[in-house]
Amino acid sequence: MKVDTYMKQGVLIVKIDGELDVCGANEFRTYVDEALDMTGAKHILLDMQAVGFIDSSGVGAILGRYKRIAQNGGKLFVVNLEPHSKRIFELAGLLKVLTVYQSEEQALELL
Repeated sequence: MKVDTYMKQGVLIVKIDGELDVCGANEFRTYVDEALDMTGAKHILLDMQAVGFIDSSGVGAILGRYKRIAQNGGKLFVVNLEPHSKRIFELAGLLKVLTVYQSEEQALELL
């Protein structure tokens, strides 16, 4: 799995490429937490376009990042959510706490 991060309009953009499973979840968690510590970003935008698979470990890692930023009034947005990942998000109840947008531009425009 590969994780790229960058800042745009004060939002930490996180692009995930690969499988967000038991192996990738720890890497994702560590990488995003370090980026949050370095940037002080209030919001996170996850780009899920290149995520081929997600399991409960991946869901837990995303939920943990959501809880971390929510404590400071931040929000977590998701873009490019593929149908297979969207179904997992629905079953896990993530769609009740996260906002899904079609594109990065749309999410940042509505922030």
